[in-house]
Amino acid sequence: MDGPAVNTNYTHPAPQSWAGENHMTPGISPASWKPNASCPPPSNLYPHFNPTHQSTEVSSAQMTHTPVTGSGGLPQSLYWDISQQSYQGVFNPAPDLSNMKAQEMPQGSYSLPTSPTSNSKSESRYGLDPRLLPSVVQVIKEDRVQWEGKVFVSKSKSSVPPLSSTRCTLEDRGNATARFLRCTSYIFPVDAQSAQKSHLPLGATLCPLATPERGELAVPVCEAGDCVKGCRHCGAFMSPAMIWQDCGQRFYCPFCDKLNDVPWQSYQPTSQGRRVDWERKPELSLGSYEIQEKQTANAAVLLLAIDVSASAMRTGHLKHICQQICSQLQILQEAGGADQSDLRVGLMTYDSRIHLYNLSPALSRPHMMVITDCEEIELPVMDGLLVPLKDCRHIAERVLQEIACFNPESEERSSSQDLPVCAALKILQAADSPGKLLIFHISPLTESTDPKSSPGFFNSSKVKSIFQAPDCSISLAKECVNQGCSVHTFVFSHQEVGGAWPGHIPFLTGGRLMCYKSLQSEMELQHFQADLSRCVNMQMAFKAQLKVFVSKEMRVSGCYGAFIAGPDSSRVAMAALDWRTAMAFEFTHNKSLDETRGVAIQFVLSYSTSSGENRRRIHTVTLPCSHQLLDTFRSSQAETLLTFYCKKMYTLALESPLQSLREDLQTEVTEMLASFRKHNCTTSASPGQLVLPQFLKVLPVYINSLRKSEVLLPGLRSSVHQRLQLRSLIVSMDTLSIASQIYPLILPLPVCAGNANMPSVEETVRCTVSSLDPGGLYLIYCPLALLIWVGSRVPPHTLLQLFNTNSISNLTSGEIKLPVLENFLSISTRALICSLQSSAAVTLQLKMVKEGDSCDESLQHLLVEDKSPNGGASYADFLFHLHVNSLRLIV
Repeated sequence: MDGPAVNTNYTHPAPQSWAGENHMTPGISPASWKPNASCPPPSNLYPHFNPTHQSTEVSSAQMTHTPVTGSGGLPQSLYWDISQQSYQGVFNPAPDLSNMKAQEMPQGSYSLPTSPTSNSKSESRYGLDPRLLPSVVQVIKEDRVQWEGKVFVSKSKSSVPPLSSTRCTLEDRGNATARFLRCTSYIFPVDAQSAQKSHLPLGATLCPLATPERGELAVPVCEAGDCVKGCRHCGAFMSPAMIWQDCGQRFYCPFCDKLNDVPWQSYQPTSQGRRVDWERKPELSLGSYEIQEKQTANAAVLLLAIDVSASAMRTGHLKHICQQICSQLQILQEAGGADQSDLRVGLMTYDSRIHLYNLSPALSRPHMMVITDCEEIELPVMDGLLVPLKDCRHIAERVLQEIACFNPESEERSSSQDLPVCAALKILQAADSPGKLLIFHISPLTESTDPKSSPGFFNSSKVKSIFQAPDCSISLAKECVNQGCSVHTFVFSHQEVGGAWPGHIPFLTGGRLMCYKSLQSEMELQHFQADLSRCVNMQMAFKAQLKVFVSKEMRVSGCYGAFIAGPDSSRVAMAALDWRTAMAFEFTHNKSLDETRGVAIQFVLSYSTSSGENRRRIHTVTLPCSHQLLDTFRSSQAETLLTFYCKKMYTLALESPLQSLREDLQTEVTEMLASFRKHNCTTSASPGQLVLPQFLKVLPVYINSLRKSEVLLPGLRSSVHQRLQLRSLIVSMDTLSIASQIYPLILPLPVCAGNANMPSVEETVRCTVSSLDPGGLYLIYCPLALLIWVGSRVPPHTLLQLFNTNSISNLTSGEIKLPVLENFLSISTRALICSLQSSAAVTLQLKMVKEGDSCDESLQHLLVEDKSPNGGASYADFLFHLHVNSLRLIV
C-alpha cells in the first residue's frame, strides 16, 4: 500500500478550541436541579432526555429518571421503573421480580408474520413495550446532533470520541484518533481487582491503515534518520507518551519503566515538559505517524492462475473470465500511471498439473512450461515468469485469448484449488517479492488429500469446530504469511453443501473469497467484473508485522482478528492487509497502575508498500486510570464493546462450542450490569428499576443481535459455507462496519408525489417489523446485504417512478437492477444505492423483498429487535432476562 508522500515541511497545527470540552452552561449546575415530572431537566445538562419523544424513549410519565451525574453534568445511568403496574405500556400485568431466578435465554422456534402490521414479533412475552426501550437509532441521532460537522480533539487523557457513524473531524493532538484506534473504556481501572469487579473488558480495536476523512490531515511520514529515537530497552518508538527529564537529556519510557539517555546529536532542551522542537516533530506531537526506512524491498507482483481442467472448460465460463482479465490489465496500464505500468505480472493455468507461461517480449511467441510433478514443485526457469505490465500486456492478452479457445481433454484431470498457491509461493520465493495471487477456480471443489493433514473431524481427540481450517491449509497459509502472498479466490462452481470450503487460505492471508453461480447471467457477470476490479486495484500493505506495547503494569492477554494467532499475543504477522482491516486486543493487569501516569498503549505496524518501500506506522494513546468504577463505566462506548466482543467471540468460535460462547456472552453482560447497579448507583433503586450506564444503554440490543447472528446461532437454512464466509468477513471489519452489520440501517424512501426530500442514511428507523409501513418503501443495508422492501399498499405512481410498473403484482422478489428513469425518486434512490455499494467491502447485489414473502428469511435476519427465525429472542425479552439475572446476582 503506497503511503502519503514524505512531508518535510511538517508543522503542528495551532491549538483550537475543542467543541466538547465544556458541557456546562454558565449559571446552571447539576446539583441545582431536582427531578420533577412537571419540570423536565435542562436539555444542556441531559442531552439524551426528551420527555416529549415517544418513539424510542420512555416519556416523563412512564419513566422514573434518576440520573447519577458526574463531571461535566452528564447523566451516568438511566432508570426505567418496570415493576409498577400503574405505568401502563411498560409491563401489563406487572411480574413479581422477587421470585424470578437467573436463567439462560430460551431459544424457541418462531415464524415471522407475513404482514408487518402485526407486532407479535416485537412484543415481549413479559409485557415489555419495545417502543419504550433504549434505541440505537436515537443514540446515533443524538450523537450526530452533538458532533456533526464539529471537531473532536484527540489528546492525552481525552474523553469518549464520537460514534463511528458521526461525520465529524477528528484532530490528532497527541493521541491516535478514533479513526485508527478505539478503546473499550477511556478510563482504565487502577488495579486488577477493580477490573474484575466491573466485568468490563479492557481492550482496543485497531484499524492501522484507515484512511482519513475529508478535512482531516493525512498521517505524516518522516525519514528514519530525522526521527528522535525511541526506547533502547524495549524497542518502543518515540511518542508523546514519553516523559522528558533533566532538561531533555533523558526520557522515561512508560512501556518498560526505564530511563533513556538522549544522544547529543538529537538533543534539544525542554520547556514546560516538552522539547522546544515538538511542533516540528510528528513523533513528539502526534499519536499517529509513519517512518520511512532507507532500505527498500522488491515491489509486489500480480499473479494470475486460471483453472483449465476439462470440467472447467465445459462450463463455458473460461471465455468470460479471460475477457475480463484482459480488460482489467488494459485499464491497469492506461489509468494506473507509471507505478502500475511497472507492475510485474505472471500467468499460469492448472488442472492436475501446473502450466507456466514465459511472457518475455524477447521471444517471438510466448512459451508454455508444464510441471507434472506437483508434490515437490521445482521451477524450470525464472526468466520471463514475471514481466512488467507495460512490456507484456499484449503478450498476456494473446495467451488469454488462446486459453479461452482450449478444447477439453478426453482424460479427466481433477484440479486442486491449493495447487496454484504452491506454485505461486515458489515463484515469489525465487523473485524474493510479495504479491497478490488471483485464482479463478471453475471445477467442483475437492477435499484436501494431503497425507500430513488432520486425521479428520471425528477421528481426533482434539476439540473440533466447523470453523477450523484443515492443518494443510494452515500450513500453506503460514508460508504465504512469511512470503507476503495475499490469495484472492474466485469460485464459479460454488456448492452450498459438500466439497471443501476454499476460503481458509484467502482469509488467513488478507485476501477474499468470491463465489458466483453462473457467468451466463448479466448481473452475475457485472458482479464478477466489479469484484475483479476492486481486487486488482486495492492497495495493500505486504509482509505486515504488528507489535503491541503497553504500560509495564499491564500485558496483552488476547488478540482477535483474521490472522493466524501465535504464542505471543503482542505480536501479529499478516501476509497483507488493506485500509479496512481491523483487529482487537485485550489487556490484563500485572499490578496496580500509577494513577498520575495512567496507561500508555502503542501499536507499531511494519510493512512493505506495493512499490517496495519499507515503512513503520505508529499509533499511540495515553489513557487515565481511576479508583472509581463509575469513571470506567461512563467512559465506555457500546459500539466499541460490540466490536471487541464480536471479534473475540468469532475468534474463539474456532475452538469453543457455540452454545458456551452464547452463554458466556450473556453472563458477562449480566455481571457487568449487576456490577454497575451494585457499585456505582449513588441513589437507591427499587428492584423493578432497570439501571443502565448512559453510554452503554444500547449494549443489550447489540449483544442480543450478536448472540443470535448466524455464525453463533445457525438457522435451519444456514449452510456451513455461508457461516464460514460470514465469520471470515465480519471478523476483519472495523467498528463502523460491524455496528451496521449487527444492527442494520433501515432507510425510508419518499413515496408521496410532492416529497422532494433526498433519502439519507441519517433518516433511519428501528430494526423491527413494526417500523415497516405497508404503504412505504424501505432500503435495508448492512455491509454484506442490500435489500429494498416494498409494502403491499405502495401508491401506484411511486411504483411507476421507481420500478417502471404501477402494479406490485408485476414485481418479483429476488436480485434486481433498478431501471434508469428520469425522475427525482429514481435518481435519488439509485444515487443512495451507489453510495452504499461503494462504501461496502464487498460488491453488493440489490435484492427486492415484497411484503408477504414468507419464504425469504433474508429480511427476517436483519430485523434484529424481533424474534429471529433461527430461534433468537427479541430485544425486549433479552433485556428483561438481563435485568432479572442481574438482580439475582446482586441478591
